[in-house]
Amino acid sequence: MNRVTATIDLQRLRRLRRLLDEAFGIPGTRLRFGWDAIIGLVPWAGDLVTALMACVIIVQAHRMGVPRVVQFRMLLNVGIDLVIGLVPLFGDIADLFWKSNTRNMALLETHVDGSRRASTGDWLFVASILAAIVALAALPLVLFAWFIGRLGSMLS
Repeated sequence: MNRVTATIDLQRLRRLRRLLDEAFGIPGTRLRFGWDAIIGLVPWAGDLVTALMACVIIVQAHRMGVPRVVQFRMLLNVGIDLVIGLVPLFGDIADLFWKSNTRNMALLETHVDGSRRASTGDWLFVASILAAIVALAALPLVLFAWFIGRLGSMLS
């Protein structure tokens, strides 16, 4: 991808990021929000739609040759936004603060020219999220085993 095309693409992505994360401001505060927070008010569907819109940045990052671990980190940012957004009221408030599109654009602009490799922080972020997912997945199994053990000791 040549430099002119990449510059035009980055400008378009910056506009998308602004629309999704910072299009509007709350008077008297420095707090800004965008269509992500507004569309996210529609339960489930709104969060899914904004997550799909956020994937435009990730697809472009892939086309621009951003390191895969950084692309994965970008996907995790969107995933966190999606999961938190599914929680009624809390997710809507969180949309004001967890701006996955802004985070992803910062990652894209840091890594777009290919001169910067994935940092230790990128790897640690990905590893910690994966560890948290594994822990959450294992929790029901651990609780089930504990319950069966307690039930067995009560019956004996």
